[in-house]
Amino acid sequence: MLTFSLRPILIKLAYAAAPVTPTTLLFLRMMISLPFFLVIGWWLRRQEPPLTPRDWAGVAGLGFLGYYLASFLDFIGLQFVGAGTGRLILFLYPTLVLVLSFIFLRKRPTLTQLAALVLTYFGIALVLSNQVGATPEGELFILGVLLVFASAFCYAAYLVAGSQLVKRVGSMRFTAYSMAVATAPAVVQFFAIDGAGALELPPAVWLYAAILGTLSTVVPVFLQAEALRRIGATEFALIGAISPVSVAVMSAAGLDEPFGVRQAAGAALVIFGVLLVSLKRS
Repeated sequence: MLTFSLRPILIKLAYAAAPVTPTTLLFLRMMISLPFFLVIGWWLRRQEPPLTPRDWAGVAGLGFLGYYLASFLDFIGLQFVGAGTGRLILFLYPTLVLVLSFIFLRKRPTLTQLAALVLTYFGIALVLSNQVGATPEGELFILGVLLVFASAFCYAAYLVAGSQLVKRVGSMRFTAYSMAVATAPAVVQFFAIDGAGALELPPAVWLYAAILGTLSTVVPVFLQAEALRRIGATEFALIGAISPVSVAVMSAAGLDEPFGVRQAAGAALVIFGVLLVSLKRS
């Protein structure tokens, strides 16, 4: 989760370095990470049983939903909200995971999980309470919030469905195949909207995109897939609360985003909620 925390900061830095669009930045991220996933997928092709048509359909659908659509909505939303704020909004996905897990997997949330959610969401409310206004900037902020929330919903659906599919397919192969599949719509979208001329970017953007596609994409998605296999979607989502806290701190240090007493109090509540879940598992 900590490597994933770098993603919104790198995106904001890229936006600040040059007028790059979310479509182009997502294209760069996916294309830079694609060779790693193709190599790993090729390496695993004969080490595990072949996928059934149903498995292929699941991999394709979840790759589109969790890696393409969720990322694209997040990239757009981060144009209007800060990196730290965006992660805190995205952290609403544990609520959606709990609801979807209850509806489709018949998993009832425990009292500890509910208590952790109450604490963490109250902490999120503290951070967001002074950032919504009636000004044009406030309206754009709300748009960004809605886009990031839509990303959170896509990500929650991916976690719930992926936690079941990864048990049949295998965490490494599931990640490699789904990421490779998710690259296709990003490529089509880029050439349909921006075109090759949009790649004339300063070196700083290419550097941020390279880090985004490797350290903040390849490494964490494999760790995430293995975590899903070992602990399931619900516990993964709750323990992942450390991500928005780390982003808020790093954004304050590197992007000069606000992180005052109110934000610190909210972050403390999020951390305490994570500890409730972690200590319960221990």
